[in-house]
Order: sequence, then C-alpha cells, then structure tokens
Amino acid sequence: MKFRMQSSFSLTGQLVKRRGFSTNSEKIVASVLFERLPVVIPKIDPVVYAFQEFKFRWQQQYRRRYPDEFLDKANARGKGDYQIDYVPAPRITEADKTNDKKSLQRALDRRLYLLLYGTTIGAPDKKPVWHFPEKVYETEETLRKCAESALASILGGLSHTYFVGNAPMAHMVVPPTQTAQVSSLRRFFFKSQVIATNKFNIEKCEDFVWVTKDELMEYFPDQAEFFKKMIIS
Repeated sequence: MKFRMQSSFSLTGQLVKRRGFSTNSEKIVASVLFERLPVVIPKIDPVVYAFQEFKFRWQQQYRRRYPDEFLDKANARGKGDYQIDYVPAPRITEADKTNDKKSLQRALDRRLYLLLYGTTIGAPDKKPVWHFPEKVYETEETLRKCAESALASILGGLSHTYFVGNAPMAHMVVPPTQTAQVSSLRRFFFKSQVIATNKFNIEKCEDFVWVTKDELMEYFPDQAEFFKKMIIS
C-alpha cells in the first residue's frame, strides 16, 4: 500500500471549487493529530552539558569582580521568612513506571499523540483498527470544521483544545483495496493541541492510547515513513 504527501493548499483549492466533493467512489476524511506538548524541558545531552560547563568556566575568568562588601549585601537579600525552598517535581511519574498509555502524565519531556481503537472509514471488513480522530466530510462549511467535529465527538467538546491553523498539515491518498468498503480515500490531517488539562474523558471508541512519535510508528508500520515526514518534531 502506497501513500504520498501533497501540497495541502493546492489540493484544498481544488476541493473548494467542487463543493460537495465526496462521491460514491471516493471519500474525503478529516483526521486530527491531537498532541500534548512537552510539560518539562528535555534532558540536556551530555555533550551539550559539557560544552555549556566549559563555556561558563571560561567566561568566569573574565567576569567583573565586585568588592566583598557589595557581595555580602547581595547575598543577604532573599533570606527572610518568605523564602521558599524549591523542590523540582520528578521527571519520571507513576504512569511512566507502569507504562500507562491512557495517562497524559507520562513522557513529560516528549510530545504525546492520541490514537483511538475501533471501527473507522476505510477499515478492512469494518474491523477495529488503530486510527486518529476522524470524520468523513459531509455538509460542514470547511474541512477544518469537519476535523473539529471529529475531535469534539470523542472529547465531548473543544474547551481544552487549540487547532493550529486552518489548512491541513498533510494529505494522504489511500488506494482502494479488495476488503475495504470504499474504493479510495483522501485523508487530510489537521493539528490540534491539548490546552490547560491533563485528563480527557475519551468516548465513542473501544480503546485509546497517548503515545510518543516513536511509539506511534509501531501502530502504523506500513505508513511509518509518511508519519515520520508529517511529524517533524
């Protein structure tokens, strides 16, 4: 099975010209790459850390030296009763230890992506498969509206989401197969991000997972090259 990425702007322009562009032999699908951005800063590579340490020590040789009495006054600041000791939160959470892929409290220094398990358009023999939130374009005003509807249907709303741009980020052509119920699909991917929450009530699917980019490739081995190009971060 072959897939290809094309310019979303030119394709969208072609689709707009023929409103109601879905036919019996071809379906237009809006899919959502729903991501949670990193919560903590990734660990610094040891080589980078060594360079920064060297740079700091080198610059210390030429730093301006202040009188001792000035430094004593500066060090005395911030030592009142209001001072709070800072204790960093652990980078490894309980969800990491138990490999709980249903939790957003894992892989805090990585981006996570939502995958659903269940029946979807184009699935062979209508069997459950892993897929992104998606919906067949019908009567929505735009493809983005269709994508918003797809995500809202499984989250119960869009109050904690942010769609990045109005145009799709990638385009996949799925050729017809003997077991699929439709002859061909045109799948347009839109990016949306998690905002101000660490838990969703996922509905209308048999199962779901939040996975990193590397883990995502394991769910779509045949389309791994496509998703590597689409997800560049």
